[in-house]
Parts: sequence; structure tokens; C-alpha cells
Amino acid sequence: MEPLDIFSIRDLRTRSSDLVKDAELGQPAIITKRGRPAILAVPFDRRLIDQGIHRALALTLFEQQRITLAQASKLAGLALDEFIDLLGRAGLPAVDYPPEELAEEMDTAL
Repeated sequence: MEPLDIFSIRDLRTRSSDLVKDAELGQPAIITKRGRPAILAVPFDRRLIDQGIHRALALTLFEQQRITLAQASKLAGLALDEFIDLLGRAGLPAVDYPPEELAEEMDTAL
């Protein structure tokens, strides 16, 4: 799990293009002031328009494997089953097993 990119207020003068590149790639970022988080920069995209800030951020962070399913449902303000439904409507898997791990899980379950 990669940490979010962090920019200081001063960085914005010299690294603003990096912040825009992150946004174009769908990557949120944190902007700090005096070493403390001050702004969460969230890409302005279709997901944000359709879902609103909480759900869009939850979907994005979950998709990028930065937060767990439970954390994402809490961030989205939804019960776990409702968030799983939201994932389905967004075309995102709730579980992402590598094929060999899934086969092993299935063998164990049977």
C-alpha cells in the first residue's frame, strides 16, 4: 500500500505540476501547512460528481488498496453490504484475490 503524496504549501510553487499529474491519475494527495495536514486534494472526476465526496473518496482509496473494505464503508457512510453494492455498481471487485490464492481458498473451503 503506497502512502498518499504529500505536498507542503511551499511545494505548490515548485511542484504544482506533480499535484495536477496525481489528480489526472486519480490520486488524492495531502497538502500540509507547517508540517500538519491542511488540505486533502481529491481529483475532480465523474465519480466525484456522481457519488459525492465521501463515497468517491472511499471508492478511490479502496480501489487503490489504501484502505480496507470496512474502512471504506465507514468513510462512505454506508453499511458494509451497501458499500459492497456500491462497489458492484461502480464495476469494482469487493475482493481481489490472485488466481492461485483464490484456488487455495476454494480448496480449503471445500
